[in-house]
Formats: sequence, structure tokens, C-alpha cells
Amino acid sequence: MNSYSADLHIHSVLSPCADLEMSPGNIVERAEQKGIEIIAVTDHNHTGHAKLVRELGARKGIWVVYGAEITTQEEVHCLTFFDTDEQLDEFQSELEKNQPQLPNNPGLFGHQVVVDESEQILKEIPHYLHSALRWGISDAARIVHQLGGLFIPAHVDRPTNGLYSHLGFFPEDLEVDGVEISRHTNSAVMTKKHPELAGYQLIQNSDAHFINEIGGIKSSLVMRELSFSELSLALRGEQNREVQQS
Repeated sequence: MNSYSADLHIHSVLSPCADLEMSPGNIVERAEQKGIEIIAVTDHNHTGHAKLVRELGARKGIWVVYGAEITTQEEVHCLTFFDTDEQLDEFQSELEKNQPQLPNNPGLFGHQVVVDESEQILKEIPHYLHSALRWGISDAARIVHQLGGLFIPAHVDRPTNGLYSHLGFFPEDLEVDGVEISRHTNSAVMTKKHPELAGYQLIQNSDAHFINEIGGIKSSLVMRELSFSELSLALRGEQNREVQQS
């Protein structure tokens, strides 16, 4: 088995809450500087930078997992991960069909731009990406899994957009592939407070919105190789694959 350094929760300039320095190129460069081997750009309810980041990461020897951070109907944030272009394109189509087209106010919320490798703006997303999808959390998990993706509730301990703060409990029938906890806690604290989490792999990521935050919190993934099937096993803690806190 090998241990790979991973940060699977990073926001690019496409997210309205992210700093303008968070271009795909800058993200990959910073990840390389921090010695991170696996990253995912997880913008809010959109995958517009996923393919470019994967292309840039490959040049640096960094494996980029396709991702997005979605907001469910309950205002719970969840990380979603995909392997192929086809899966990503279909998921993006589903996101566009299932998010209210509320106009973004750049002066209030921030710009939402898709840029190219040279940081030239290709387009600006007009609707506010942070608004909730029409999916409840169970429906979101089902749709992600039907597309062959992975589903992880994000920063479940956070008072804003966390599963516990918004639902008050962890649904027993919720199909997840792991659970993310924030930088403000640790596995021992969370499993003591919420014993039901002992049955899941807990992962920590930076949730970076600024360049210097990338890799500030990360996890180690114990896997045989860099592949989506191995990632799936590690996040679920199966066949001796696992997530370790860095």
C-alpha cells in the first residue's frame, strides 16, 4: 500500500466566496509547492474548472479528482466526486436543471468566473451558485451514486451548512462514502460526540478559499494506486484502504 497526501476540498475563482487569486493554474502550482499528490476543486454547484485543473495537474504529476460542493434543499453542503468526463458532463447538466436561476450580485457575493489557463475570463455565471438545489440530501446522494460518483457530507460539525446543525442528526439510511470534518475539530472529538460516526472514514480537507490555505489541512489516503476505484475503497475504509489524518 501507498500513502498519498490529499486535499479534496478547494474552491476556485468560480465560487463566489473564493479569492480572485484562486485560478486553476495558481491552485495547481500551490498544491505542487505543498507536496500534495491528490486534489479536487469543489466549487459551489458547478464543475466549470474541473477539466482544466485536471489537465494542469497532470503536467505536475498531481492527480485531480473531478468534484463539486453542492448545497442540498436543507442547506447542507456535500462533496461530490466523479471519475470520467461523461459523468462530469451529465452531473453538470443535472446541476443546471435543478438550481434556481437567482441572479448573482457580484458586488455583494463576489464574481463567478470561468477562466482559461492564462487566467483570461471565458464567461461569468449569471445565477447565484451558492443557492440550494432542489434535491433533498437523500435524493442528492442517490443521483450522485447513479452517475457513478462519490458522496460525502462536508464539514458536518460546522454551525453553517453542516449536516448536524441543519438536520440535527445523521440519517441512518443516508448513503455516503465517508464524512468530512472541519479543521476546527478532530476524529476523536467527533466520534465521542457522535458515536455513529465511528462507522465511517473521517476526512479533513482545507476547504481553501485563498491560495495560502491550500494544504493547510489535508489527509493521507492509503491506497494501492492512484485510481478512482482505489479512492472509493479508501473513503469507505474497505480492503485495508483507509483515510489517515495528516
